[in-house]
Amino acid sequence: MTAFGTRLRAALDAHGPLCVGIDPHEHLLTEWGVDVSAAGVREFGLRVVEAASGRAGVVKPQVAFFERFGSAGFAALEDVLSAARGAGLVVIADAKRGDIGTTMDGYAAAWLTAGSPLEADAVTLSPYLGADSLRATLTTAVRHDKGAFVLAATSNPEAFALQSAQVVDVAAGDGQTVAERVARDIAWVNGSAAFAGGLGPVGLVVGATVDRAAVGLSDEALRGAPILAPGFGAQGAAPEDLPALFGAAASHVVASESRSILSAGPADIAARIAERAELYREALRG
Repeated sequence: MTAFGTRLRAALDAHGPLCVGIDPHEHLLTEWGVDVSAAGVREFGLRVVEAASGRAGVVKPQVAFFERFGSAGFAALEDVLSAARGAGLVVIADAKRGDIGTTMDGYAAAWLTAGSPLEADAVTLSPYLGADSLRATLTTAVRHDKGAFVLAATSNPEAFALQSAQVVDVAAGDGQTVAERVARDIAWVNGSAAFAGGLGPVGLVVGATVDRAAVGLSDEALRGAPILAPGFGAQGAAPEDLPALFGAAASHVVASESRSILSAGPADIAARIAERAELYREALRG
């Protein structure tokens, strides 16, 4: 299989930065005229996949909206993941997993192993039990040509106090923020010679509404890492803001939108995706 960074680069080059979030909120299920059930989230997800195919390069199912329906919800998610990957979309499972030891091995096997029922191209990970706790999972991702996006500076305002806090590290010296430390601690993966000059397999989640300077995430800190950027669309950032927000890193941003697209409804979502995708491409063309 082609390396994740190579597949992601091809998707971004072909379709632009837009990532369509598959977030079947209860009110959206109702507005779309589908049941608030496992069958409903399955139908919703498959419709979004169909609309995104050929118009965007990346989709991001939010696992929680499927998980709420138990085993039937996970079965629905399996169908959505399989359909999206079968349609040639890069699939990021937004699961935000983070633990230690064999527990993380289990998560890695679930989301990043070929043939797993929940197989995705990449998964979101939380580093807050220590970035080193993710080392085996990130290694698994590389070995299986998969990817991961590690939470660094998320778009929710309540995270700012933690992610902008300064760490105390006698060996590295004081002054780094938590977000900057996360970026530094995952850089070893993308720094491999195998990924020199291209996108590495391990990215960072950096919200589009985040003041990057305040959390210590300079262009240099983001070099070589794919950036999953929530905060576009309903949360306030616009496609035309992308170059100014991310500077030299703009070309490897995956700009996530969900409600702003899903609110178009089943009849108009394909047109909305095409419209938003073109706005991002125009922004990068300048």
